[in-house]
Amino acid sequence: MTCIGTRLLRLASVALALCALGQLALAENYPNRPVRLIVGYAPGGPTDVFARLVAQQLTERLHNQFYVDNVPGASGNIATVQAAKAAPDGYTALIAFSSFVVNPTLYERSAYDPYKDFEPVTMAVSSTTVVSVNPAVPATSVAQLVELIRASPGKYSYASGGVGAQTHLAGEQFRMSLGLDLVHVPFTGGNPAVAAVVAGHVPISFNTLTPAVPQIKDGKLRALAVTSKARSVVLPDVPTMAEAGYPGISGDSWVGVLVPAGTPKDIVALLYREIAAILAPAEMKTRLATLGFEPVVSTPEAFTIQIRDEIETWGNVIRAANIKGQ
Repeated sequence: MTCIGTRLLRLASVALALCALGQLALAENYPNRPVRLIVGYAPGGPTDVFARLVAQQLTERLHNQFYVDNVPGASGNIATVQAAKAAPDGYTALIAFSSFVVNPTLYERSAYDPYKDFEPVTMAVSSTTVVSVNPAVPATSVAQLVELIRASPGKYSYASGGVGAQTHLAGEQFRMSLGLDLVHVPFTGGNPAVAAVVAGHVPISFNTLTPAVPQIKDGKLRALAVTSKARSVVLPDVPTMAEAGYPGISGDSWVGVLVPAGTPKDIVALLYREIAAILAPAEMKTRLATLGFEPVVSTPEAFTIQIRDEIETWGNVIRAANIKGQ
């Protein structure tokens, strides 16, 4: 190696060492200014309320302000792009809904790369989809509902919270996997979708727990199954799809935390540990249940795998059903 080459190699080694020291110092002093938590939905919804609970607890535990910045629009895409472009210093995080793994396939052109633009921190909480019917529908089980749909092709329809929503995808997975003639009726959110089924305008509902559970408990909807692997703590008497005899139909909505790619690993690990500690107490679990959430708190590595698996799973459903983002 020439003298010049040796000097260049030494300079490069020094630069890498300085960069590593800078990252270490950043992590050790973190946080020393306010941290922005971007939420892709308007204030007041379950994702926003969850983000504010976490922000308050992180502020108290880490002795600096964590604040929620609502950036609604385009099914969370606007917020996700803002987070992707933020400096990877730990002072911006994305509170992502499960649309994060749906949008890259749902929309023809995705403005973010879910693999390259982010470091997953944790899948924090999940919420199952509940399959329910208007009480006038003569079905008390999923098997009976399937028989009714097959006996009257084209007669039955199901409501969801909108095109491309997790509840819509669960409904399409149900329809396609069983070869059913079942029509999707999208609404502009879970509340109007549930209201339509309660009123008898649509016979079947695929919806999240928050709008559905009060109607189920009041007898205005009949719950048949949930799509999660385990029964819901707020609907313990309702079987899972697997228990009902349909193990291939699954899938939950979730809320997770991600930071821009390149954020120091020490900061990612710190955020994961703190969020896990925040969600562990029984009183927090009870509070989350009122939002329709159950804590899951996966590690960054497990969340990374989950993101890849779900992008493939829901991408296959979206392509097979020819669903287009609106």
